[in-house]
Amino acid sequence: MNVILIPGFWLDASSWRDVSPALVEAGHTVHALTLPGLSSIDEDRGGIGFQDHVDTVVEKIDELPDEVALVGHSGGGTIAGAAADARPERVAHVVYVDSFPLGDGNAIDPDAAGENGFELPDWSQLEDEELVDMTDEIRAEFRARAIPEPVRVATDRIQLANERRYDVPTTIIATAFPKAMYERLMEQDNPMLAELKRMRRRAIVDLPTGHWPQFTKPKELAAAIVDALAHRP
Repeated sequence: MNVILIPGFWLDASSWRDVSPALVEAGHTVHALTLPGLSSIDEDRGGIGFQDHVDTVVEKIDELPDEVALVGHSGGGTIAGAAADARPERVAHVVYVDSFPLGDGNAIDPDAAGENGFELPDWSQLEDEELVDMTDEIRAEFRARAIPEPVRVATDRIQLANERRYDVPTTIIATAFPKAMYERLMEQDNPMLAELKRMRRRAIVDLPTGHWPQFTKPKELAAAIVDALAHRP
């Protein structure tokens, strides 16, 4: 299957470098994307919004034959969900890596700000759960490669219109926060998980580590993705 890999904030296609080989070995064709504004530090990001990132994914879907699978990490998961809304008949599966679908009218981070993108925050601003297995070496490498994220990708309101998205098989790979937490919040009708709760074919699998498993546990993440694609909910 054609598998489109969508990076999270501050990252480009190379962030999937240690995950892709196992997907290829399993028989998939991998297409790791670098989204607009994330190619270099020097880019002008002022005019780039959330829909531009969605459109980039949709263009790739339209280029490829047959059904495709989307794998999105963090904010890239929200982009994957919106792309599935645009092309539900073409998307065979959406895999969210430490992410989940957001509903219509939401924004990934309404408070994001910056003159030409917003920077990777200081580690002290992140939750301890997000930083599990993030060694000093991994943190230094990540910070050295991080590219400012276009502000409007985070602050633009998501526009969804096709209820066929609720029939697209959906798998959450839960890393920083466990499956049990997702299930508890859905039982409590937490509004942030309202979209996930409406997914008619969903699965949640645990991969205990921090928010960036492509760096902390790439082999385990690849295996979880391969297994998810082989066993659609």
